[in-house]
Amino acid sequence: MLATEDDLVGPLAEGLDMLGWPTITARSVEAAERAIADMAVEAAVVDARQGYPEGLVTRLKDAAGSRRLPVVLLGGHDDDADLHMTPPVHPAQAALRLEHLVRAAVAVEEFELRRATFEDQGIRLTPAPSDAPRRVLAVGAPDPRFLALANVLEEAGTELTAALTPYTAFDYLHEREFDAVLLWGGEKRTEALSIASGIKRNTRLYHLPVVLYLRSDADISLGEVFGRGVADVASPDAPVEETAQRVLALADAYRRHQTIRDILERARNSGLMDPATGLFTRELFASHLARLSSAAARRRRPLSVCVLRVAAQEAVDQARIGGWVDRAMPQIGAMISRLVRSEDTAARLAPEVFAVALPATRLGEARLVSERIAAVIGCTAFHAGEDRTPFVVSFDIGEAEGLADESPVSLLERAAGAARPIA
Repeated sequence: MLATEDDLVGPLAEGLDMLGWPTITARSVEAAERAIADMAVEAAVVDARQGYPEGLVTRLKDAAGSRRLPVVLLGGHDDDADLHMTPPVHPAQAALRLEHLVRAAVAVEEFELRRATFEDQGIRLTPAPSDAPRRVLAVGAPDPRFLALANVLEEAGTELTAALTPYTAFDYLHEREFDAVLLWGGEKRTEALSIASGIKRNTRLYHLPVVLYLRSDADISLGEVFGRGVADVASPDAPVEETAQRVLALADAYRRHQTIRDILERARNSGLMDPATGLFTRELFASHLARLSSAAARRRRPLSVCVLRVAAQEAVDQARIGGWVDRAMPQIGAMISRLVRSEDTAARLAPEVFAVALPATRLGEARLVSERIAAVIGCTAFHAGEDRTPFVVSFDIGEAEGLADESPVSLLERAAGAARPIA
């Protein structure tokens, strides 16, 4: 936090600390640069109400070295900043935006590393530019406040599709591709949250960002909202242009996510990807994990690994007869690739063993990732042949976070050694 006074950033810093975002406040640009250079700072928030030195945002980003640093301006504007917010700012709102910005920064870092890994094997990963407008699905009754936001989005060049009911919304979601979903949480807030939950239960739509637009007088638990899969919450109390910017930022991040996924899909037949699942092979994963480990140490970011091994079960053993488990692996691999973030690297280490490398991720978060993947796949029934009951796959899961000076091989072995049945 860079601020000369505490009237704005003091309460914000206190709230962020309570939400798991430890803060440090600098009173000068030079002090901020030193803190960014010497500590594992993930983002910078600047109180820009009284102006700031020219080139400030660039100076802060440069101080982070190879680590990409999102910069947020409160009450000011700079084209080099990643986000502008109008004070006052609620800590929960700031935490949510910081989470998206940091993950987007990590995704860019990861794509650069991934491109280097493939180039070592003689393959160039080149993103195909997309000129298509952002596509947003707006769901809800035509309230004037909701329409005002929709108008601003359309003026920004967004292709907006309106759905008045959940049924129509899901019809659109199955028929078309969208970059974000905007829900009006007016009189039917429960209905809006049900739509968000439904989107998160679909592996194809899992990462599609959902924004809930609330009435200004809405009394709601943010924990409940985010637990349903909502990516951001907006209120008519905030400037409509700022809310539109937040929706568009999420849409852009999702499109980057899809672009990286499409690039990897094109590399599927390169001989470097597992042909059955489209995931990294064991050899490619080992090479990339070494590069990830080196970059994590250089950027002072954490790195975790998850291992998922098909658990021994009588139903699975029976399904192996006739090769039904092998036939399920392409679907399982596809589900894993959809459930991880674009910055995570999923691999098939053995016929029934998978791994996921998670940059900038602590051990606790890694456990949530492996448990989520295992839980979603565990709800899917796979075909076992005519006149036989479909079988369900469960996993033994293990996670490990990299230690100082630990080799990538040791990190992977610790994750595999920690494998246990999911509770």
